[in-house]
Amino acid sequence: MAKAASTQVGIDTVTLELITGALQAARAEMEALIDRTSMSPFIREKKDYFTAFLDRDGRLVVSTSLTLAGNLVDAILEQYPADDMRDGDLYWYNDPYSSHGGVSHFPDMVFVMPVFHDGALIAFAEAWGHLWDIGGMVPGSISPQATSAFQEGIMIPPVRVMRAGELNEEVFRIFTRNSRFPDMMKGDLKAIMAACSLGKRRLEEVADRYGVAAVQGAFDHMLNQSEHALRSEIDRRVADGDYSFRDYIDSDAVTDTSYSVHLTLRKRAGRVALDLSQSDDQATGPINFLMDDSVPKYMAGLYLTMHDPNIRMNAGFERVIDEVVTRPGSLVAPDFPAPLGLRSHTMIRVNSALFGALALATGGDASAASSVYVLYYLRGRDLTTGRLDLCIEGLAVGFGARSFADGIDAVYYVAQKNYPIEFAEMEFGIRIEGFRIHRDSGGPGRYRGGCGIVRDVRVLADEADLGIRLDNCKFPAFGVNGGLSGRSGRVVVNPGTDRERDLKTMTDGQKLVKGDLLRIVTSGGGGWGSPLDRPAEQVRDDVLDGFVSEESAFEDYGVVIGDDGVTLDMAATMERRSAMAGPRGMFHRGDFFDGSDFQIEAAE
Repeated sequence: MAKAASTQVGIDTVTLELITGALQAARAEMEALIDRTSMSPFIREKKDYFTAFLDRDGRLVVSTSLTLAGNLVDAILEQYPADDMRDGDLYWYNDPYSSHGGVSHFPDMVFVMPVFHDGALIAFAEAWGHLWDIGGMVPGSISPQATSAFQEGIMIPPVRVMRAGELNEEVFRIFTRNSRFPDMMKGDLKAIMAACSLGKRRLEEVADRYGVAAVQGAFDHMLNQSEHALRSEIDRRVADGDYSFRDYIDSDAVTDTSYSVHLTLRKRAGRVALDLSQSDDQATGPINFLMDDSVPKYMAGLYLTMHDPNIRMNAGFERVIDEVVTRPGSLVAPDFPAPLGLRSHTMIRVNSALFGALALATGGDASAASSVYVLYYLRGRDLTTGRLDLCIEGLAVGFGARSFADGIDAVYYVAQKNYPIEFAEMEFGIRIEGFRIHRDSGGPGRYRGGCGIVRDVRVLADEADLGIRLDNCKFPAFGVNGGLSGRSGRVVVNPGTDRERDLKTMTDGQKLVKGDLLRIVTSGGGGWGSPLDRPAEQVRDDVLDGFVSEESAFEDYGVVIGDDGVTLDMAATMERRSAMAGPRGMFHRGDFFDGSDFQIEAAE
């Protein structure tokens, strides 16, 4: 039977740094194991995995900066009390509903292993990864057309898959039977499970070397450090008051209806709350996001403490924000069995709505909105052999400009990577014929929004079904403090030919045939500050580098490039900028912006 280990907060600085460094190195080693032994492209190439250490109460202590994960252990403890856990146990789940948002969609498989020392539970090692296919209505499991969670693959509630080091083969076989790619799935699962075992072993070594009290003291210090940093930033930057912001998702992919996330940041006498109860009702399609309360707290913590490299994302952030309010049946608290496969579209709107509220609270000292990363699903088939080729590729977008720097160009989600062209061509039976910057897609501003990309994909299979999720077209990523919005993307088949056709940007089941060229143009991030304040030399450099056209330099920035395409005409630039000068609002979202959606209320 597990016994509680005592905690001693006092710890000298040298030991603290040694333990902290050892835990961070151990977590990185867990990731390296997954990276080198997994089989699916999503994990080994796109790096869609996560590792962490949690204390004996399940509080996140050492992790990456990935805010999709919620409370990872409580759902396990509901089914398996800590006193019943044994050394060598391993717990597993992928069901967001059974875990209360501990995981956010079904392809993400969570494994948690308790760590003991002298018979006492001292911590947990955790790892999860996005599996290539877990059943469901389409190969790859995620379909933009899903209307029920039952269409999105097998659901695993918290189960004990290993007891005292012995694998439950029956549970393992049941699960792998539900995949169209069982061998790939087995390899990925074993890689993630091995990472948990490695993390457990490394944490035991740290406890053996420094003692359990020192480890618990280091845990407490890391949590307290993150709490203090976030609390100090909120106290310094946010005055008492209510700050409300609403951001929009183009559609739910099943209907043409747009959905919104509404967030109000409230601060009163040292208490902070995030209220999302006015967000729209849950969607028919799979953009629903079953959000654990910790997620927006982590978002706020990462953003407000980003200037300090010593601050890590952990449960210390959770202590600062006293309350997160949601409404059952809404987009961020959907009722079962609402589909969840495209939950990132809503998750990123939670993030951008938080940025909008912070912009109101700080007089514009917050980042502009980023576009949502793009995924397309190309399910091809060779009619002669019957072979199924599944391509799931993530594409980069533009991130929002910051209050001190341009947005990042062409980035695929902050914690992951895009496929190299050579890998995609070798693995998926496609040919990449173009890969370049989407010029002018970054929102103009004193600091320019990041640009999206253009990807040309030639279909080599005899026939293929296309699903795609490209957002921020109807509602581009907004600009802040006088910055302009990012520019929209598009999806077109056979561009420049008599067979050219535009596709919906959130859709599935589109038929393609061998030889078709699929062009995906992704959206850019919003700008920050007035474009007229951007140094003309920087605009000229952007033109020469292919991020901004001469037309946009003139129309948006008031910069005139000479006939040689290189020289600045400073006299004409000063005249043009003088003619363009005028008041600009806090936010901008092109023709779709409605200023009534953003309001600030004074504290009582």
